[in-house]
Amino acid sequence: MPTIVVEVMPKAELLDPQGKAVAGALRRLGKTDFTGVRVGKRFELSFDGPADAALLAEVQELADTVLCNTVIEDVTGIFVLEAAAGETH
Repeated sequence: MPTIVVEVMPKAELLDPQGKAVAGALRRLGKTDFTGVRVGKRFELSFDGPADAALLAEVQELADTVLCNTVIEDVTGIFVLEAAAGETH
């Protein structure tokens, strides 16, 4: 069964307190190679049938109106994952 993935991240110009907390935890663990962390959301929408232009347009509309708070977040990606052979959800 194919899946459409929608990725949402906080707007770049806004503070990301959750990312800051993760970055602090990494530093405390001695992981100092990372200069920053941003935490976002990933939605996986499973469906039957082809991922045609109409379906992708519908997902874009849902991403912009339901999945993402456009005041503080941006939709950063929408893509289709094809199910691996023999995989079921």
